[in-house]
Amino acid sequence: MVGAGLLAAGLLAGCASSSPLPSSPPPSGAADSSTTAVASPSSLSPAQPAPASASPSSASAGPASSVASPPKLSPEAQRETDRLLILAAKANHPVRVRELIAAGGNVNAKDDIQDSAFLYAGAEGFNEVLELTLAAGADVRSINRYGGTALIPASEHGHTDTVRILIAAGVPVNHVNNLGWTAMQEAILLNNGGPHQQDVVRQLLAAGADPDIRDPQGRTALQNAERLGFTEIAELIRSH
Repeated sequence: MVGAGLLAAGLLAGCASSSPLPSSPPPSGAADSSTTAVASPSSLSPAQPAPASASPSSASAGPASSVASPPKLSPEAQRETDRLLILAAKANHPVRVRELIAAGGNVNAKDDIQDSAFLYAGAEGFNEVLELTLAAGADVRSINRYGGTALIPASEHGHTDTVRILIAAGVPVNHVNNLGWTAMQEAILLNNGGPHQQDVVRQLLAAGADPDIRDPQGRTALQNAERLGFTEIAELIRSH
């Protein structure tokens, strides 16, 4: 038992003295248009910061999932854990995301192109990752580099289940991004008007989205649907 305690203390001391991983250039981020996930699960090897106080008894504690609250990290360790969390989210790697959240990763932390784990998962329809970030306290009003919520690119891409999750989580349905578009306008203007887009528009209308918010050209969602020949979407808006 003494030998095991000394070994655990030695491992913790080794973790405390290890240098954090070097920063790497941020991958392509989520946008209001198509994006690409760029991190592979095998590349996500986090630095392992030591707890504030290490002892043989704490070294034998249970798994991270049993800890009531995340550990307190040093600023350097926090930045590295957050960086790896965003990479894991962009790789759509929910197991790694769960581990990094348990290790203290902040789901609202953003990278150099203003992507957070929450924003990227919402934009790309990575629903398991998205649910993990929401459970960890994601800020549903946070915005990306285009000034848009997670709901706007999710609507554009026709991620119907993701839209349902985001609406239920309380993401504002009438938010206008820097391009002057709401989620409904972007769902119409940047896709093909097909069944997924129709479902998105139906969900947005049911959630209280305002189809009369005009785009920078002064057109309503109905006018854009009619102009683009999306008759089913136009009828949904008229009937609403």
